[in-house]
Amino acid sequence: MISIEQGFPFAMRSQTLTCALAACLLHSTPAVAAPPALPQLPQLQAYTVEASWLQPIQPLRIADHTWQIGTEGLTALLVETQDGLVLLDGGMPQMADPLLANLRRRGFAPHDLRLILSSHAHADHAGSFAALKRRTGARIVASAESAVQLARGGSDDLHFGDDITFPPVVADRVVMDGEVVAQGGVEFTAHFMPGHTPGSIGWTWNDTRDGKPVRLAYADSLSAPGYQLLANPRYPNIVADYRRSFATVRAFNTQLAEERRKVR
Repeated sequence: MISIEQGFPFAMRSQTLTCALAACLLHSTPAVAAPPALPQLPQLQAYTVEASWLQPIQPLRIADHTWQIGTEGLTALLVETQDGLVLLDGGMPQMADPLLANLRRRGFAPHDLRLILSSHAHADHAGSFAALKRRTGARIVASAESAVQLARGGSDDLHFGDDITFPPVVADRVVMDGEVVAQGGVEFTAHFMPGHTPGSIGWTWNDTRDGKPVRLAYADSLSAPGYQLLANPRYPNIVADYRRSFATVRAFNTQLAEERRKVR
């Protein structure tokens, strides 16, 4: 039984009552065992790729004004125009420094890069875009579907989920199928090639080789690495899109063969 003197001020009586109640509870509450510790969260693991994808190379001449400046296993094409440079794809996020080094080997500065043309928004093609845009001021050109994926850094990918992400970046121009992007007297035509991603694009343009006109085609990937092709709930038309893209590549081959006949 708890007794409170009538003469105590109200605040003191309340404090005394609280202390007394706490003491009663302390003596009457049975000890409760601590819950077992939950397992520790796993460490983040960066995804790994083939060694050739990360092996820089010296600039490799494709045509008089077109150079492969990527790595042994990943293409990044540099096109030199009368008014700055155009880069097609940029490889993994780690490739920004080697790409800029190859620009310098070709006698250019980072600010000479004016456009970056995207094939598709996967880390092994667009991983370096954010760093390149920040360090060069180049504008990025992509399809609408790729622009969405670029902005979220590859997260929520239709096939890979959040397993293969990269620094997000905003596309500066969205192109339609057949649209032409001009820079320094060179016209790059966008050819939609859905399948590997819904927003995949191939690019064609004119150059010369040893002074003779050539038509170049940069076809996007046609692979399906572990993809669900049949009854894919997130990409129901994936098979039809791949067939469309196969036809696009066949058209490239026909066009290039015709161009070679004209040169002869």
